[in-house]
This record gives sequence, C-alpha cells and structure tokens, in this order.
Amino acid sequence: MALIRWSDQRDLFRPFEEMEREMERLRREMDRLFSGFRGFRPFRVGVFPLLNVSEDKDNLYVRAELPGIDPKDIEISVEGDTLTLRGERKSPEVGENVSYHRREREFGRFRRSLTLPTRIDADKVEAVFKNGILQITLPKAEEVRPKQITVKTA
Repeated sequence: MALIRWSDQRDLFRPFEEMEREMERLRREMDRLFSGFRGFRPFRVGVFPLLNVSEDKDNLYVRAELPGIDPKDIEISVEGDTLTLRGERKSPEVGENVSYHRREREFGRFRRSLTLPTRIDADKVEAVFKNGILQITLPKAEEVRPKQITVKTA
C-alpha cells in the first residue's frame, strides 16, 4: 500500500505552475516586442459581446451587452442548436489630427456563436434591445419541457 502525503501531491502540480509562469512571461515579452507597431495587438483580451445565459422551465434567456451599437446593425440567427449574433460596432467620428492616449474599445464587425443546452422552438424566438442590452428569449421545444403527470387512483 502506498501512502501519499499532501506535501508530495503539491509537487505534482509544480511543473504546471512553472509552465504557467513561463507562458505569462512569454506573453509579456511578446506584448513588449509588438508594442512599437501601431494598431497591432497580438493578444486580444476578452470576448465581445459579453453574454449571460439563463433558463427557467419554459425558456432560455440570452442577454448580450452591446453598448453603442445600433439595433439595425445586429443580426441574430438560430441554426440547429447554435445561436449566432453578428453585427458591427461603428467607430465614432473624430476630428482630424486626433491622437489617442488610450484606445481600449474595439470597433468593427463581430460574430459570437453559442451552443444552446437544449432544443428550442426557433419560430417563437423574441429579441428586445434596450439601454445597450439585447435580451433574447428562446422558448424551449415542447418535447423538452417538463410535463406534469397526474396520478390517478383506482
């Protein structure tokens, strides 16, 4: 019988921790190397748009943060078990000879796909855009909704 002490198990993770530190060092070095190229960003942080997905017994709900986007520039499609959001965040008009000190908001076209956890009734999907938040209500397909079964007595 082998006994493994907790201190021995910590050693098992040491190579992964070292690898993670080395990857972070490499990322910082790449950022430093490419910092001289205007407009080139080798590593993008985050995903756009940010999504929250929730459900109740009848529906799935997807909420997407889309500030500064015109609802006419948003396309929503459902194909099989995949929901796709496409659109474009247009760059605001700025005067000539403008120099940015910091530019973190990205502009341009985006596409975000999400695999849905259950089948839905695509004909009844609704979308509402209010205050920069897109809420999509996806009714679950009838066959996957819970059924209440009545117990009969003899």
